Amino acid sequence: MDLRQLRYFAQIVESGSLSKASRCLFVAQPALSQQIAKLEEEVGRPLLQRSSRGVIPTENGLALYHHARFMLRQLDHALSIARQDSAEVSGMVSVGLPATTVLAIGLPLTKCIRAKYPGILLNVVEGMSGHIAHMMRLGQLDLAILFNNDVSSKLDAIPLLDEELFVLLPADSPLVPRHRCSITVAEVAKLPLILPTGTHGLRRRVAAEFERRNITPNVVAEIDSLSLVMGCVGEGIGVTIKPMSALQAGGRSSEDWRALPISDARITRRNYVYSIKPDLLAPAALAVAKELQDTARTLVTSGQWRGVSLVDDSMSSAIPPAA
Repeated sequence: MDLRQLRYFAQIVESGSLSKASRCLFVAQPALSQQIAKLEEEVGRPLLQRSSRGVIPTENGLALYHHARFMLRQLDHALSIARQDSAEVSGMVSVGLPATTVLAIGLPLTKCIRAKYPGILLNVVEGMSGHIAHMMRLGQLDLAILFNNDVSSKLDAIPLLDEELFVLLPADSPLVPRHRCSITVAEVAKLPLILPTGTHGLRRRVAAEFERRNITPNVVAEIDSLSLVMGCVGEGIGVTIKPMSALQAGGRSSEDWRALPISDARITRRNYVYSIKPDLLAPAALAVAKELQDTARTLVTSGQWRGVSLVDDSMSSAIPPAA
């Protein structure tokens, strides 16, 4: 078994077909098939299930993929460290951020890394929290912000902040009288709601409040695109329940929106910084992890990231400083 075979195998699993992997790797498909056959022979187990629709890993193949992806990332980190100037932290660091989190911290974090660590190539991946969590488990990301602490026992999850959820609507919306500064769960249920689908953690969190009161909400649309949700809300189709950072996706100034707290149920979600174990993080990833926490703390304390509160300032000691 060699690293080339592992790279080929990992790319096939991620591409879902030999032909797509062949194009990504710039390797002829017959040569790719030959290398995978050698790998399966050495392992002594079939690693891929082939069909007319493509390929998927077997149970043994999936186990190998998880370890191979981790090994390959560690090798890339090791090579990056070996090649870098001893005085400069450098290398690529992949960070997964949900859409609302990108709006709040994405640009400040990128500017901070460019200013402090010009040798670091920051790769920011935006996606739904479930997709980001899946990528973390597969070892495709170095860091991520996610909303629960049970993604994987093999990963570190450090509490970062608590984020309150608000009812968001245009300032001139007739759906809620202008003089209202808050709203109850029962009142929210009567409004036309635009929410994520049931697989989304935010939807489950909101649904739990309605179920607790035996109330059926008036959901008029289920949308997993933040920009489309806020576009629909901006057009008066309905209201949504999101953190306040979502207002930055609405295409209007903050004065054009209302963010109403729910008076009889403070709905919050905790944000966690995920990473592999700190002693396995490359120096570049350690540096980004620290700047991620410091940037979030600065945005919250300065009032730029509204509707959130820091969990515990002592958390900064959980990730050691970059070398």
